Amino acid sequence: MLFWLKKAVSFWLMPLPLCVALMAAGLLLLRSTRWPKAGRRLLITGWVLFFLLSNKQVGQALLRPLESQYAAQPELPAGSPLPAPLAACRAIVVLGGGHSDQAGLSALNQLSASSLFRLTEGVRLARSLPDATLIVSGPGAGKNSPTHASVLAAAAVSLGIDPRRIVQIDTARDTDDEVQAVKQLLGSHTPFALVTSAWHMPRAMGLMRRAGMTPLPCPAGTVSRASGETRASDWLFDLSGLEQSNWAIYERLGTAWAKLQGKI
Repeated sequence: MLFWLKKAVSFWLMPLPLCVALMAAGLLLLRSTRWPKAGRRLLITGWVLFFLLSNKQVGQALLRPLESQYAAQPELPAGSPLPAPLAACRAIVVLGGGHSDQAGLSALNQLSASSLFRLTEGVRLARSLPDATLIVSGPGAGKNSPTHASVLAAAAVSLGIDPRRIVQIDTARDTDDEVQAVKQLLGSHTPFALVTSAWHMPRAMGLMRRAGMTPLPCPAGTVSRASGETRASDWLFDLSGLEQSNWAIYERLGTAWAKLQGKI
């Protein structure tokens, strides 16, 4: 029950549902005789928030503080020594990011953009760590649909990873569940590389560390750029700006919820 309550509340606090709700409420109040001023204010607030959060520069500014907390792993040329923290890892954990479950598409082409970034980084690390286990995570969308973990595993195999190296976590519904499942698999002392989107890494690392584990952060799919690289196109309004704002707000809400529960 708490899981679904969290999902419901977070949904209505996301930029698009929130702005639509504000505008819809404003339109309803505009038709009343008692609160037309309140209706105008809600309508204007909804429109202003929508345009503001759809701006690419705003999305970048909201996302950058999350993505800049952990540096990505460098290039790993064949034959060159690995960074010591990475060389010590005995497992690579790739957190789930969703897929389309569309018939006729390869597993790789079913993955969402976030999942594709995460998996390709996990595969890159797995090639440099031939003895490490690749752990992939994600539940199924329904009883008859493949689990996200199985789609990630199939995609990893298509990219050349031996299926015997892959372990699937197919019951974790969110990051909290993934943390507990990883701890059950690896314990508190096994060093492992944690792969997730750069904007999700701060919350994932906080949860892992509070659970007693010491993962090596390996962020993937960095979207924002350094503040000195602003371009004119970054001031445009489009869905990518809204998406970046959505990720940034979602992660901050998730972190706040975790802190309230004492998990970070």
